[in-house]
Amino acid sequence: MASERFAAFVEQFLSSLSIDAELPSEIDILQPYYDPEVRRVVHEMCRTFYAGAHARIGVWGINPGRFGAGITGLSFTDPWAVENDLGIETTLTGRRELSAEFISRVISAYGGPKAFYHDVYMSALSPLGFIRNGVNINFYDDAELASRLRPQIIQWMNLALDAGVRRDVTIILGTGKLRQYSERYIRSEVGLDRVIYLDHPRYIMQYRRRDVAVYVQKYVEAIRSCLDSSNRS
Repeated sequence: MASERFAAFVEQFLSSLSIDAELPSEIDILQPYYDPEVRRVVHEMCRTFYAGAHARIGVWGINPGRFGAGITGLSFTDPWAVENDLGIETTLTGRRELSAEFISRVISAYGGPKAFYHDVYMSALSPLGFIRNGVNINFYDDAELASRLRPQIIQWMNLALDAGVRRDVTIILGTGKLRQYSERYIRSEVGLDRVIYLDHPRYIMQYRRRDVAVYVQKYVEAIRSCLDSSNRS
């Protein structure tokens, strides 16, 4: 059953994120939540958009990058989106990030942030990001990191699912390595029934830019199909 305090759960979850496992020595963690301004933005976002006791569709990415959630603390959200999509004034600064730009378009096509976050919990398999030699990495691109992080990912996802994110249907953003990792290590461990895999926003923005509108519609339709499945059950 969805928690009556889902907004409080998300805020507490994000603000207390840490990794228990010992990670490879050359890898640093992106940890934005020590910044008081990030914590304020997270509080405002949760209070405004994550209130309510209903279950939401989980939409899970890979892990944050330096120019998006690594700055804002909110998945697929850069400083521009904080102010222009969420309407939260902030001193956080940074350029537009490709994945966040794509999700901004999805949110707009869905009907705006109130409608979107009413139905969706936006996160990542690892809500903390990683840097190696000053460059973002996806956790699955380092075999040792992916292995050591696995129990933490399962724990993080279970916390969200127990708090009111649906297990019967979910959306994961990645049709290649993330899909393989999820199917092999994560899906059965957390009890996900139906999983929809969509191409990742960064892939779309880098390699399928001419078809962005088509992909935006695919995202919107996928989320609505999840809601429709709930209404039919």
